[in-house]
Amino acid sequence: MQTTYIARQAIFDRNANAIGYELLFRNSPENKFPELDLNVATSKLIIQNHIHGDITALCMGKLAFINFTEHCLINKYPLLFDTKDIVIELVGSNKPTSRFIKILKYYFEKGYKIALTEYDLEDHWDVIFPYLYLVKVDVEKINAKRLSPVVKKLKPFDVKLTAEKVETRFQLQSLAEVGFSAYQGFFYHEPEVIEGQTLAPIKTQMLHLISETFNVPFNFDAIAKVISQDVNLSVSLLKLVNNVAVGTQVEITSLKQAAAYLGEDKLKQFVTILALSKLTVDQTDEIAKQALITGKLMAAIAKVNAFKEIKDLAFITGLLSAIEVLLSMPMDKIVQTMPLAKPIETALVNHEGLLGELLDFTTNYITGRNDKVEQTLENFSLDQDFIHKEFVSASKWCNALDI
Repeated sequence: MQTTYIARQAIFDRNANAIGYELLFRNSPENKFPELDLNVATSKLIIQNHIHGDITALCMGKLAFINFTEHCLINKYPLLFDTKDIVIELVGSNKPTSRFIKILKYYFEKGYKIALTEYDLEDHWDVIFPYLYLVKVDVEKINAKRLSPVVKKLKPFDVKLTAEKVETRFQLQSLAEVGFSAYQGFFYHEPEVIEGQTLAPIKTQMLHLISETFNVPFNFDAIAKVISQDVNLSVSLLKLVNNVAVGTQVEITSLKQAAAYLGEDKLKQFVTILALSKLTVDQTDEIAKQALITGKLMAAIAKVNAFKEIKDLAFITGLLSAIEVLLSMPMDKIVQTMPLAKPIETALVNHEGLLGELLDFTTNYITGRNDKVEQTLENFSLDQDFIHKEFVSASKWCNALDI
């Protein structure tokens, strides 16, 4: 089966805000660039996600970082995009030629942001610094301590020094001290488990609310009871009902009635946004967004025959998939505080069962990290185009929530 993949990875500023996402073409599930002409790869990425899909949606309104070779630049591929939507990532060049510099100046003057990747500290790159938005440094290959002279060179041009392949949060502080102002890697997926930490009452309450909201069958009484224990939750619910009921005369006499008036779908969305907003203190909202997209994509995939038996459990499982990162606690400890169905608990803690397989497939598909994606596609007869469209749709939905 011929399949294509798009790996998406967030790029953060010093305040842990996502400034954009790097999009890379993959012709296999392995998280590496395929043995394929770079020009062809960029062409396929553009066709698949800009003409057939929606790069802006996939990046949720943030910048899309796209690899372009000199050949792509000469053929004016970047002109397919608005200057505010993309960053041109320079790949495939070992040394800037006079023609290359002229091309960069052309795009710079048109207002495009340009990033130098695979920076090797050589002086011959200095000539293009005036045209750059950022410079990427692979911190696995280059010792950050060697970068002090580079920081001084970049300062007059206000160029961001970006660290690639940051794997742990412990690296961030030392990299910031060197002069890095942006970061890319899987560090934000890694939980910082703090020994002896216990959940604050409000967080326990939020987890309980999420659990009740996604229980089957749906129980308005139980949800109203949890909401009634917090004034802010109660006020937020009533405000939401008021917004929904504009133009109609509705007299709300109880929280249960308010919850019932919204209906299951709107109430689930309300609870999702509210709970995540109260759980993401001191954490990047990228984690919450990733969890929302994972849940939405899992729910969409679970509509197909292979996963129909777990369709009612898919969204909450994806939603909770990043909860240990948000709460800095082991997953097995967190689930003990929640009345979750056994398949959800098994999927979250052990990544086992049909639900666990769907969770792993979805997270791996979104981030492009695992070589098991293709096998799952074949095992469950999943359509690649369908999943890609649902990924874009989930990204649009998450962006519309404006969290």
